[in-house]
Amino acid sequence: MNKIELLAPVGDFECLKAAVQNGADAVYLGASSFSARASAKNFDFNELKEAIGYAHLRGVKVHLALNTLIKNSEFDDALFLAKEAYKMGVDALIVQDYGLCSMLLQYLPDLPLHASTQMSIHNLDGAMQAESLGFSRVVLSRETSLTSIEFIKNHSNIELEVFIHGALCISYSGQCLLSSMIGGRSRKPWKMRTSL
Repeated sequence: MNKIELLAPVGDFECLKAAVQNGADAVYLGASSFSARASAKNFDFNELKEAIGYAHLRGVKVHLALNTLIKNSEFDDALFLAKEAYKMGVDALIVQDYGLCSMLLQYLPDLPLHASTQMSIHNLDGAMQAESLGFSRVVLSRETSLTSIEFIKNHSNIELEVFIHGALCISYSGQCLLSSMIGGRSRKPWKMRTSL
């Protein structure tokens, strides 16, 4: 059996410290933009660099969620954020947008990409499609049964990530765009980037 990685969500630096100090192997977090976790405080550029440094010093990996659908006008900013996170040492990017995935594979080919739960992947075909597109891991939908998870694991080579807690989402996993339209909680608009 492969080693199980305990991956915890962190919305601010205090949550990061708690996750690291209580045994998380990795954390995932959002930046100020392009994160479906818009109601979390999230991390600006300086905080992101500090968070990565804090976690890495303690042997904990950091995965950055760039898991919203990217508008044409946002691609340059999303790619800029990904490149800066890469320079800071982020361990992986969690992505929903296929177009962004394609660009990241071109510009940052050695940075692992994880297919976000926002992609609603819940079966073997979806997992194999994600692998063929260059993703190294798929975050399965929260609704995926244990039987389906086992089947996907036994018939594919891609790493699997599953949630072990519930969701507060009003819809099925991957439908946060609908949730944001109804309640406005799932996505913040991108603000113009600042130079570093």
